[in-house]
Amino acid sequence: MYDFHEDSERYFRMQKTNCNQYVIPFIEKTYALNPDARVLEIGCGTGGVLSAFLERGYRGAGVDIEPYSLNFARKKLADYIQSGQLIIVPKDIYLIDPETELNGKFDLIVLKDVVEHIPHQERLMEKIKDLLRPGGAVYFGFPPWQMPFGGHQQICRSKFLSRLPYFHLLPAPAYKAVLDLFGEMPGGLLDIKKTGISIERFEKIVKNAGYKIIDKDYYFINPIYKYKFNMKVRKQSKIIASIPYLRDFLTTGVFYLIIFKK
Repeated sequence: MYDFHEDSERYFRMQKTNCNQYVIPFIEKTYALNPDARVLEIGCGTGGVLSAFLERGYRGAGVDIEPYSLNFARKKLADYIQSGQLIIVPKDIYLIDPETELNGKFDLIVLKDVVEHIPHQERLMEKIKDLLRPGGAVYFGFPPWQMPFGGHQQICRSKFLSRLPYFHLLPAPAYKAVLDLFGEMPGGLLDIKKTGISIERFEKIVKNAGYKIIDKDYYFINPIYKYKFNMKVRKQSKIIASIPYLRDFLTTGVFYLIIFKK
């Protein structure tokens, strides 16, 4: 496991800087947020992404089910919570009532490295409609499942496995056997294997749910790798990005901005 996965302060800074330098500029290319806009992050974790929006003056809310991360976020963002600019709710997104628990709906919903962890993604798209104001937008950033580390094996405690690309694509029994062999706890990694999502599947779910993609970027070197691994950010070549399925294996990160078509 890489050190930053156990260092909440460092991970918070990474997420905040990445959001400021890449996520927000991507959103602003095609979608203008009003000064009084409300921003919801689903799977807010330690709050690094949310903090970038809060510093710009937007009102925010974060939802997550992981207690340790949320405790850190509450401490780190305590001033925003006290002032009423931020709400944090420790709850499954499917069980949230926006009116009673989040003070209403949102102009922008953010899912950064989260959708690949959430089960029943078709249902998620329907739930998001209940959380989104008319004219609102949704940002998704995620690693396609088939990319070299789409199984999140970088969280393995074994240095060998954490640096081994593509082995998450083994059939589930073989994958579990490898994890067991190296003494890993397979539960979370096997869950990701069940929920991991490809570019093609994501776009199909979006279309079937009645959303429209208004912008997208594919990255050969994911922007977050700049802060995690000191790698130079590189967008995917237009040729590779245009080839369905092949691009999933060679694209380490995708950004999407979508709106709901009434």
